[in-house]
Amino acid sequence: MKENGIRNSAQGADTIGIKDAAVIHWNLTEAPLYEHSIANGEAQIVAGGALCAETGHHTGRSPKDKHTVVDALTENTVWWDGNRKLSQEHFDNLYQDFLAHTKGMKLYAQDLYGGADPKYRIKTRVFCEFAWHSLFIRTMLIRPIQDELKGFTPELTIIDLPSFKPDAKRHGGREGSDTMVAIDFTRKIVLICGSSYAGEMKKSVFTTLNYYLPAQGVVPMHCSANVSNDGKESALFFGLSGTGKTTLSADPNRTLIGDDETGWGPDGIFNFEGGCYAKTVNLSHENEPMIWDATNRFGAILENVAFDPVTRVPDYKDISKTENTRSAYPLEFIPNASRTGRASHPKNIIMLTADAYGVMPPIAKLTPQQAMYHFLSGYTAKVAGTEKGLVGVQPEFSTCFGSPFLPRHPSEYADLLRDYIAKHKVDCWLVNSGWTGGKYGVGRRMPIQATRTLLTAALNGTLKGADFRTDPYFGFSVPTSVPGVEPHLLHPVKTWQDKTEFDQTARNLVKMFQDNFAKFEDKVDADVKAAAPEVRIAAE
Repeated sequence: MKENGIRNSAQGADTIGIKDAAVIHWNLTEAPLYEHSIANGEAQIVAGGALCAETGHHTGRSPKDKHTVVDALTENTVWWDGNRKLSQEHFDNLYQDFLAHTKGMKLYAQDLYGGADPKYRIKTRVFCEFAWHSLFIRTMLIRPIQDELKGFTPELTIIDLPSFKPDAKRHGGREGSDTMVAIDFTRKIVLICGSSYAGEMKKSVFTTLNYYLPAQGVVPMHCSANVSNDGKESALFFGLSGTGKTTLSADPNRTLIGDDETGWGPDGIFNFEGGCYAKTVNLSHENEPMIWDATNRFGAILENVAFDPVTRVPDYKDISKTENTRSAYPLEFIPNASRTGRASHPKNIIMLTADAYGVMPPIAKLTPQQAMYHFLSGYTAKVAGTEKGLVGVQPEFSTCFGSPFLPRHPSEYADLLRDYIAKHKVDCWLVNSGWTGGKYGVGRRMPIQATRTLLTAALNGTLKGADFRTDPYFGFSVPTSVPGVEPHLLHPVKTWQDKTEFDQTARNLVKMFQDNFAKFEDKVDADVKAAAPEVRIAAE
């Protein structure tokens, strides 16, 4: 087996059982990975210098194909209502077949860190079949310096083989599915097959940290983070895909910590990653200048982005392949990104929702109890075109804003977050980046400049001095006016022509919240249950 690159000779691929690969390329950097990707026919360079690849029929994660080994460690610690069980025998079969599949194969290995805080990071080794996948994970995790590579001993190993097709009977996957993500928390091995969607790798690291960190007093969170330039006022931005985590945390007037995964521990917050993973649908320099500049350059990776075949200029409005077009780029491509990935305890928490029903205000102040309610609810709304077969508007409730990545019961994460919020007296806000003036298809998307103005006021403290009203449907406090924001936006009913339809739509959404939260009622305190949305007074 040939090898090149930097690795610790005492900890080679044979340690994990890979012995018959034709060649393993260790820790290649951007330029050679570009060359390998193009030579292998995996990707193309587009105008600006980014590497553009397609992910095939999987244009997003496949959460139904994610499986966790049940054993003595996990039997009583994993939240099995939200995770699929896999027997040790099935995992062993899959593992051995993976190793056999690598015979004669060219592999790419990267040694990386998951977590910017040395106290809590996990040393991660990733073996990839595709060179562009190796570039992706090198971009998304934290890259050790060369001297650290020579003594690198992995604590987590991921093997990513898109060409391997699992057998449901032998490997324990879903019947009829050609994809599996199998996690063994005891041996700290993740096996990914049947999918070319690179995001499965980064979320496997996140899932692993979500399992181990709570026991160390760290709450792992699916959120972005930034901090004031003096380092004193950090903020967290929770939200599901498409709600604005990446866009809104990339603030030119603040320092970016990270755009997707953050830990909060005794010493403050820290990024889990070394890169950003932004949605690029309708990306423009006017609305998102920093993300635009980070995307259209050498070293960025585009997924499923259409481009002109002659000029190779990307067309970010073209969603013929998927609406989930993506750009991955190193954190340092953002000019004001943190160089340490760490910051002080947050002063503000923003919970983002893209309410496609158009009834939520653009911003609301939450009590600590309301914050816990909305954290466990994890609400947004999906619209036609975002998923195959989706018609109209559908609510999505993803507990803790990340249920597919939670090995433990959601209450464990919520309890940790509640304690940190109370200890550090954090202000909590709910921000609707979705629709106003009607449902999706009738109303308009919330103006991004209005959202930025409201967020700035919340983060610099001036919004706390505004006059507030109590929303009659959700019970949270809404400012009655904010300089620079259209007055009607803060009173959603006033943006609708049909007030009766607004009332009925709002009541329906309240009922959706109540029905979804029923599964948590025996796990939360009475004051959190009392924070539930409820139509308490007549409509405005």
